[in-house]
Amino acid sequence: MTYSKFEDDAAVVAFVRAHTDQFTADEPLHVEEIGDGNINYIYRVKGNEGSVIVKQALPYIRIIGTDWPLSIDRIRIEAQVLQTEAMWAPNFVPKMYAFSAEESAFAMEDVGDHENLRFAFIERHPLPSLGEHLGLFLAETLFHTSDFYLDYETKKRAVANYINPGLCKITEDLFFWDPYCDHERNSISPPVLEAAQGLWNDKALKIEVTKLKRQFMNCPEALVHGDLHAGSVFVRADSTKVIDPEFAFYGPMAFDIGSIIGNVLLNYAGQFGLAGPKNERDDYQAFLLSEIVNCWSVFHKRFTDLVAEKSDEPTMSQPDYVQAFLADVWCETVGFAGTEVIRRTIGLAHIADIDSIDDIELRAKSERWALALGREMIVNRHSISSPDALNAIALALPY
Repeated sequence: MTYSKFEDDAAVVAFVRAHTDQFTADEPLHVEEIGDGNINYIYRVKGNEGSVIVKQALPYIRIIGTDWPLSIDRIRIEAQVLQTEAMWAPNFVPKMYAFSAEESAFAMEDVGDHENLRFAFIERHPLPSLGEHLGLFLAETLFHTSDFYLDYETKKRAVANYINPGLCKITEDLFFWDPYCDHERNSISPPVLEAAQGLWNDKALKIEVTKLKRQFMNCPEALVHGDLHAGSVFVRADSTKVIDPEFAFYGPMAFDIGSIIGNVLLNYAGQFGLAGPKNERDDYQAFLLSEIVNCWSVFHKRFTDLVAEKSDEPTMSQPDYVQAFLADVWCETVGFAGTEVIRRTIGLAHIADIDSIDDIELRAKSERWALALGREMIVNRHSISSPDALNAIALALPY
């Protein structure tokens, strides 16, 4: 079936009125297109007091058009994931109001009273609960969609329900292929080209990246968000909301955890060259490392507690196995975090944490630092046994 973009604001308003009860019948509604998404259309619909967000998917990538077709089933997956996450982590996702397969669109809670985590990082805003909130979100959503909680039949049906080949292929290319060769999609600043070429010729690194790719493709441990970067998280000092799970599928738990930790480390790299007094940048870097520790420790404790409280699986619920499993998850988390750091530095999709450094040579120093850290994390992930060990590497790495 072919779907058309909402023709005008009136069509967006009609969708909201038909599918939600958030506004009164005679309440005037105003529509604005928001965001800079590459794939979908996103609208804010505002009434006299409240507002909702409408997201619509078309059968192609928005910024490219029909030359890059993409299954609209991704909007069904995103809506269902948000509903599933709301079952287990309701404080950390926006409320889903309605989904329409016919219009390939859904309406959800507006979290506009929060700010995007990426820009909160760049502005060095205090976020005392961030690591705790992310750890709880990850533990609840990953545990409750895994074999630790679901019976074998329910889990296997869920794996089939969330097959997401088009979006997974994008990840497979951008994470595990493009940055490790001279690919036309890469975006590399001239001062960093030599360092990038070093990665392309690094056989040991490329073997380890391929191992991570294999795990991404063949390890359906839990329903993962699939794109958990700082731009997919909105924050206040007391609240955290995770959005945009359209890349979701059944994959390795470590991919989600590694993706968000990789983004914390990317901001750490950017802080070397971002504007502001050195003491403020140093303090914020220390905060970032502490939140890596907090995120993992909260995740580890909550996941362990959930297994003890809720798991009926007789072999996997053994305490010694749970600890061995989580140790493996941590090591692979480090590796996936490394792939996120590298792909955001020389791949297609850069981030403002580093790209907003105006001086190209100063920016290149942060980029080279990030590439060196990413390589270390990927190649030596099995010997980096804890967040403290990872942080020690970041602190010791020359800038």
